[in-house]
Amino acid sequence: MTIEPARAGEPPRFIGPRDPGDAWVVSETGERYWGRFGAAGLLAFDAERGVLLQHRVGWSHFGGTWALPGGALHEGERALDGALREASEEAGVPLTAVRPRFTSVLDLEIWQYTTVIADVVTHFAGAVTDPESVAVEWTAEHAVDDRPLHPGFGAAWPRLQELLHVRPVIVVDAANVVGSVPDGWWKDRAGATSRLLERVSRLSGDGVPAAALGLGATHWFPEIVVVEGAAGVVPEVDGVRIVRASGSGDDALAGEVAELVEDGFVVTAVTSDRGLRARAEDAGATVRGSGWLLELLG
Repeated sequence: MTIEPARAGEPPRFIGPRDPGDAWVVSETGERYWGRFGAAGLLAFDAERGVLLQHRVGWSHFGGTWALPGGALHEGERALDGALREASEEAGVPLTAVRPRFTSVLDLEIWQYTTVIADVVTHFAGAVTDPESVAVEWTAEHAVDDRPLHPGFGAAWPRLQELLHVRPVIVVDAANVVGSVPDGWWKDRAGATSRLLERVSRLSGDGVPAAALGLGATHWFPEIVVVEGAAGVVPEVDGVRIVRASGSGDDALAGEVAELVEDGFVVTAVTSDRGLRARAEDAGATVRGSGWLLELLG
């Protein structure tokens, strides 16, 4: 491959100094891909309004088509961060208005494009906020195919659409996971549970490989629910919903799993307790042992 800078006379993609990532990656057979360090885009999904699409200005690559707001990554920038930054710069997406749910990576070896699929959690309109767009509009999910799509987005859309309504949740049996490691937890059960919650909070931000959940795409950011019973009072942590069992912890976890499955979530229950495992499986969850979670936590 070769790296080719933006062509002379090519209109700027944003106001300000050009970033080192703003260059074409050119394959041996001549295909050109924008972004020396790869590129990323954001698929913002609203259950009522659909998908936020960008009508690309005529001078851009495949100008006149509709696609996701996105662009070249900066050197050292995470794809997740780059997708959110580009969506903010190009389509007026507030960074705190969406919650990432999963990513899908197109890996061509010489170049990667990461699509970040995120749920709208705070209503926003979207707007044309840089020269790369002539329009930014919400499009109903069923009507996306009616627009002339950018070839890359058009090829990816069927796979992405299949996953738009998949919502994974991990439900953790805190007592079982804490008790699976002989680190003196019995001397300070509340402290051991708090340390587990801190690690699970970091996992919530980092996400989980799709293969670990048995799902498509590349990486997921599932909701994480931790059920704790006899640990005592433990603090709240970011990215984790804590269910405090007033009675049996097993009953609380089984009830939480059954309710989530009934609500249409894809549930992974984490416990090595045989009886609880059977109850969770009967409710429709996939069950993993404590070691599965500890390996993800690293």
